Amino acid sequence: MVRIFLVFFVLLCTSCNRPPEVLTLTGETMGTTFAVTVVEPGNEVTPEAIEAAVSETLTAFNAAYSNWDPNSEISRFNVQQTVEPIAISAGLGEILALADEVHRKTGGRFDLTVSPLVDLWGFGTKGRVLTPPEEQTIASTLEAVGQSRVLELSVDRSTLRKTVPTAEANLAALAKGSGIDAVAERLMALGLTNLMVEVGGDLFALGDGPSGAGWRIAVERPDAVSRTIQEIVTVSGQGMATSGDYRNYFEKDGVRYAHIIDPTTGRPVTHQTASVTVLAPTAAEADAWATALLVLGAEEGLTLAEEEGLAALFISREPDSAASDFQRSATAAFEAAQGRGVE
Repeated sequence: MVRIFLVFFVLLCTSCNRPPEVLTLTGETMGTTFAVTVVEPGNEVTPEAIEAAVSETLTAFNAAYSNWDPNSEISRFNVQQTVEPIAISAGLGEILALADEVHRKTGGRFDLTVSPLVDLWGFGTKGRVLTPPEEQTIASTLEAVGQSRVLELSVDRSTLRKTVPTAEANLAALAKGSGIDAVAERLMALGLTNLMVEVGGDLFALGDGPSGAGWRIAVERPDAVSRTIQEIVTVSGQGMATSGDYRNYFEKDGVRYAHIIDPTTGRPVTHQTASVTVLAPTAAEADAWATALLVLGAEEGLTLAEEEGLAALFISREPDSAASDFQRSATAAFEAAQGRGVE
């Protein structure tokens, strides 16, 4: 269901004396919520046309790439236990190519085949376990994990092959961002130039926003107890995504196990990084890199992000301090995007 709201921000329009007209659409998709905001849509593009563009795009995206839909293209691929190449759409090939790139650059820390490990540790679709699995079980589960080992995308991106018949690809770490980009592209094709598309907290923003000074987005402080703002980020012409470990975890015998699983070890990460925010040319890139850099952690991830020229913000827990104490670190590209020097 899509809901439409026409609202007027009590802000001065940069080119007139009236507040800008703002069209907002909200609804549900990919197991979460979405919101589309368009500033000054004008008379040429009706609210009904915008609603249709959003609804049609999200419906088509889910039908192709959603792991929540058992009839989607990716779900149909997953249930086929064969090592023969399977034809895939150009859109899926593009998403998988990005996944392969981030997988390679992160030494396998970003991995579309990690779901069996997530389920094993009780953070997936099979329910909580609240007890670390046995070493032998972790080892056997790892046999079907390893994107570059168990999945082969053809050079022309037209086929995908499993080398392990039981392997599965889960697009969750890319789905929100890719869907956001698809909606944004459809709206831009209508001639809209001042908009934001948000799905489950990830987003793409274009134009100056309702204030005329860019879209100002809050980054949440990674505190499991209270929901407060860490800092405000200005976004325009970019995708933005944040990944965190502070909402989904369990403790056993004084050890904290978060849902961020390192696919190379089969275990939850042990570093102190609580969240990573990434700005990138597309929401899909931001989505993938935020996930990958959180697995790496600030110490290793910050170095890689600098090498790749990524705009990334890391928030880490202070060792041996109160749970609410955090340390901030960011790449030069992130600080430059916010008009600051490196801290």
